[in-house]
Amino acid sequence: MARVAVQLTNFTGGEFSPRLDGRNDLAKYSSSCKTLENFVIYPHGSAARRSGTQFVSEVKDSTKKTRLIPFEFSTTQTYMLEFGNQYIRFYKDNGQILSGASAYEIATPYLEAELFELKYAQSADVMYICHPNHAVRKLSRTGHTAWTLTEVEFTKGPFQDHNITTTTLTSSHTAVGATATLTLSSTTGVNSNQGWLTTDVGRLVHLKDGHVKITSRTSSTVAVGTVIVAISSGSATTDFALGAFSDTSGHPGCVTFFEQRLVFAGTKEQPQTIFFSKSGDYENMDDNYHGTVADDDAIIYTIASNQVNAIRFMTATRTLIIGTAGGEFTVSGGGTDIAITPTNILIKKQSNHGAANVDAIAAGNATLFLQRAKRKLRELAYNFDVDGYLAPDMTILAEHISESGITQMAYQQEPNSILWLVRGDGQLIGFTYQRDQQVTAWHRHIFGGAFGSGNAVCESVAVIPTDDSEYQVWVIIKRTIDGATKRYVEYLNNFDFDETDDTSFNFLDSQLAYDGSATTTISGLTHLEGQTVAILADGATHPNKTVASGSITLERSASKVKVGLPYTSLLQTMRLDAGSQDGTSQARTKRIFDVTIRMYESIGVEVGPDLNNMERIPFRSSANPMDTGVGVFTGDKEVEFRGNYETDGFVYVRQTQPLPLTILSLYPKLQTND
Repeated sequence: MARVAVQLTNFTGGEFSPRLDGRNDLAKYSSSCKTLENFVIYPHGSAARRSGTQFVSEVKDSTKKTRLIPFEFSTTQTYMLEFGNQYIRFYKDNGQILSGASAYEIATPYLEAELFELKYAQSADVMYICHPNHAVRKLSRTGHTAWTLTEVEFTKGPFQDHNITTTTLTSSHTAVGATATLTLSSTTGVNSNQGWLTTDVGRLVHLKDGHVKITSRTSSTVAVGTVIVAISSGSATTDFALGAFSDTSGHPGCVTFFEQRLVFAGTKEQPQTIFFSKSGDYENMDDNYHGTVADDDAIIYTIASNQVNAIRFMTATRTLIIGTAGGEFTVSGGGTDIAITPTNILIKKQSNHGAANVDAIAAGNATLFLQRAKRKLRELAYNFDVDGYLAPDMTILAEHISESGITQMAYQQEPNSILWLVRGDGQLIGFTYQRDQQVTAWHRHIFGGAFGSGNAVCESVAVIPTDDSEYQVWVIIKRTIDGATKRYVEYLNNFDFDETDDTSFNFLDSQLAYDGSATTTISGLTHLEGQTVAILADGATHPNKTVASGSITLERSASKVKVGLPYTSLLQTMRLDAGSQDGTSQARTKRIFDVTIRMYESIGVEVGPDLNNMERIPFRSSANPMDTGVGVFTGDKEVEFRGNYETDGFVYVRQTQPLPLTILSLYPKLQTND
């Protein structure tokens, strides 16, 4: 019977797939976890308890799904936008922007069912927003309570292919601003031979060297419009083309910026076509059809393929990355340092995985995107060995992590380079991603509270930079509160934990804080009515209380109080593989009799062989007053383990109190029966 000490020095493998329980031959096996819940993996290798969320506001209508979208006006002014059913509300500096005593909001055309299909791109104080069912709009900000959402008035295009039939078009007027009657000689070749349609209202028409915008439809051959660009002659001509963006042909589903051009793609009738604006003139789509094409003219390019490749996302990196339903493409000017022009644009297919209709994320030198079924996260990056792009599956070692599909992604670059993903069942998935350090670790997060008989549901996530050292993660959480469905806007408190002040801990969800004179009554908790809440009073844990009439009564007076919903952080190691004298110890009878846990700035932790036999490590001594905190601990704590003889050899570490915990390493001691 061998006795051995094992060292688990890092957790950079993240949560491992149950299908890999038997793959102790993998290099990442010993650095991975069977369970990693409400822990964040740091690139250094430690597992730290995620910080709690701060309550900000209830959404406008808790009966409907809402979405968060970031707006970065400048390096010092960032906003979070709450997109709901035909409205936007605004948040800044950790609070909701008010107009008078009410939340400031503006109207939008976007319905609840369309919110998570919105794609956007921002330049300074203007954000362009796309959805296939609506004309492109731009959101502009001139002040905290001065926002406008207007339809983009494109000039000189873009247009579909020019007419190649014998059908002619006549215009009754040609001068700019005039009201012109547009008469077709037949319906052949126009809108699939249907002629003018009511959905053509608002559509541009190219006629000879001029442009007309349709304002009404009289019949299938007669429409009325306003002349936008003068027409040399209104006589009958076959030289005409219809606008590419309209309610008839569909509107763009994707948008991005690339090389000083605004780029759109993915209309209903042209799902594989990309539309580039003129260089430096974002709303000018003039491709100079009748003139000599210049390098800065607009570009229209259709991806040629033997299958339908509806464009799902566009990401600007060193090249323009195009994700379609059937594969991934790169767009360049024929070389990495050559700007694209109408005459040198080059589009190459790089892989055949296919993308979901979720915006991709540019992280480092890679583009992270969801495959078509929303189950696999792929990393599209240039590989010198093959002189092309490869897209390996980043969920291959944790395919269970996305079992219910991914609906949204956001990237928190600082401080730990974490990709946040909303899962279909409401869990928030974290992916610590530092490719240069070989750190690709998955972790799951379940928020405090409940929805119905299950867990609280995370429905949206977004990230904005702040003036502090780290980016801020915002979420919308759905819970059942006092018998009713509530959706709350909350943000995660700072992850960069380096505090010695016990009263500053933030490890409760939907939390609110009190800081004032000593009191036993904490009010203002109506958003947690009827909930059992955990409490941190003057840096020390306090017995849980139930919120009634929006308040709780403490058992002792305190001047600094944190109140919120408790959550459990749980780490379960993989099966230990050590101690056998004649090969692997897997499936051998073993007993862990002692564990040393090395921690950084931590208080309160339980260790055990299973969740029913956890040993709480003491941090408070008889010299510490019970109504004050004991201070964080950094160092080793040794625990006598309650394990029995078994074949598994798991170690569980749990934190249930509103206190910090960072696990640097674990050192179990065990006996193995050969």
